[in-house]
Amino acid sequence: MCNLYRLRLAAWEVRNLMEHRKLIGTNFPPTEVFPDGTASVIVSLPDGNRVVREMRWGFPEFPGERGVRTNVRHPKSEPWRGKFEVASRCVVPVDAFCEYQDGPSPKAKRWFARPDGAPFFFAGTWTTWEGSRGPKKAPVVGTHELFTILTTAPNKIVKPVHGKAMPVVLMSPEDVETWLTAATNEALNLQRPAPDDALVILPDEVKAA
Repeated sequence: MCNLYRLRLAAWEVRNLMEHRKLIGTNFPPTEVFPDGTASVIVSLPDGNRVVREMRWGFPEFPGERGVRTNVRHPKSEPWRGKFEVASRCVVPVDAFCEYQDGPSPKAKRWFARPDGAPFFFAGTWTTWEGSRGPKKAPVVGTHELFTILTTAPNKIVKPVHGKAMPVVLMSPEDVETWLTAATNEALNLQRPAPDDALVILPDEVKAA
């Protein structure tokens, strides 16, 4: 599962990317997003407009479990029913995502990105929640907007690193439009591995840039 990704865009650039399908800058230093961290997320309003919101990554833990739910593999299972309707879906802008190499610890980080370095999107869902989130030393109590990302089987690029799953990545404007507007069953047809030529593993020197 993906529990770390990177974004090199400011919120205004994310907004521009969504509205005009192009970027103006992208000279900002990369921001790594970890579980329970905040990041830019794009949602559709009932009037069809798209907005960028800062949300916290991870749904509340389920009864009997520990840790926030940063990934969803089975969106039709009981805990997730009703959470993938149109009003609940979102897209998460990403430059690159990380998977830890399968095998004994310590596990090396492997970063995946588009061959051209352009940003893409995770398919996600979001909700509002009342409670305490954030670091234990400085918890934030109140109403939170939370998001989580949909995962699927890994493609041939990701599988040698992490054999269980990879995020559902939306590579085209058409996929983004389907995810944000289509009926639930049609949108969930996008839950499939990315094409093998859609992603590359970044070499260490690029990853650390």
